[in-house]
Amino acid sequence: MVFDGCFVTGTDTGVGKTLVSAALLHTLARHHRRVVGMKPVAAGLIEHRGQWVSEDVLALRAASSVAVPAELDNPVALLDAMAPHLAAERAGRTVGVAGLLAAHGELRKRADVVVVEGAGGWRVPVNDHETLADLARAIGAPVVLVVGLRLGCLNHALLSAEAVRADGLQLAGWVANAIDPDMACRDENIDTLRRWLPAPLLGTVPHCVGTPDARQIALNLPAAWQPRRLDELVE
Repeated sequence: MVFDGCFVTGTDTGVGKTLVSAALLHTLARHHRRVVGMKPVAAGLIEHRGQWVSEDVLALRAASSVAVPAELDNPVALLDAMAPHLAAERAGRTVGVAGLLAAHGELRKRADVVVVEGAGGWRVPVNDHETLADLARAIGAPVVLVVGLRLGCLNHALLSAEAVRADGLQLAGWVANAIDPDMACRDENIDTLRRWLPAPLLGTVPHCVGTPDARQIALNLPAAWQPRRLDELVE
């Protein structure tokens, strides 16, 4: 099966999914000509150059190698920073998996690889009967789990991995992000996760003060994701 993208989820909100997604895009661009990030639902916007846009979306666009219309890489942009289904209700909008999946299908026509970043954790509702996990299942791409290293992360990571696999998807790998600089036994927690999670550790993101640079994050891609180096590709 030809690799054409992945779905990035996290153990919680604020664990670094956007940072890891951008790092994945930069790393994948070494092996694939056209890579693009997608944030299907973004809740919480800032004013940027006269428009309301998600900071997460801006970061993904900066890491992508192709530019696409906003309605494709971020089909649903909601002003308020809250759970997507609540932000959509407040905005008077209806969000459905079918519309998000259609946008993803259009992106696949324009790029070789699409990195989809979820919102919050794995099973975040987008309406009264669908979650972003339903979108991930419809896409069918392998999943990367971002583990925010802080107290409680072991349970959150193991439950998230269990849910991904229960939904019939491949957990391709996980990334450890040191979001709490004062976490006790950080290395021991990583070692525990390496023993318990049914997927390889793709990389560890050290704690950073200020704005981290996604280009500086080293990730070990699964072999199937890097068929050839970009400079080896023939037109």
